[in-house]
Amino acid sequence: QVQLVDSGGGLVQAGGSLRMSCAASGRTFSMYTVGWFRQAPGKERGFVAYISRSGGTIHYADSVKGRFTISRDNAKNTAYLQMNSLKPEDTAVYYCAAMPGVRGLSDRSPLYDYWGQGTQVTVSS
Repeated sequence: QVQLVDSGGGLVQAGGSLRMSCAASGRTFSMYTVGWFRQAPGKERGFVAYISRSGGTIHYADSVKGRFTISRDNAKNTAYLQMNSLKPEDTAVYYCAAMPGVRGLSDRSPLYDYWGQGTQVTVSS
């Protein structure tokens, strides 16, 4: 069992930056692939990025590539999502999620067992 608490959202102007954090407790954090997902009003939850257990493999959705950076610090049991050059279309509730690393890597949300509570990111134009 892993408990995740995501934080760092807020209101920012277009072109601005935010850094999201995902703090984990419970089982060994380094055993899990971590993903970030987001859900805008009226839309399904969509993939943003994932990072492998060691941090050696990273993948981004095309919509955020070059603007967002996912990272993790296993010693601190924390994952991060640095979001730069934010656009109004990035407005959504952002969730971090964890999947047992033995399952590999995935951008599919049903494969993630544990979820943070979600945090709102609003980008004004």
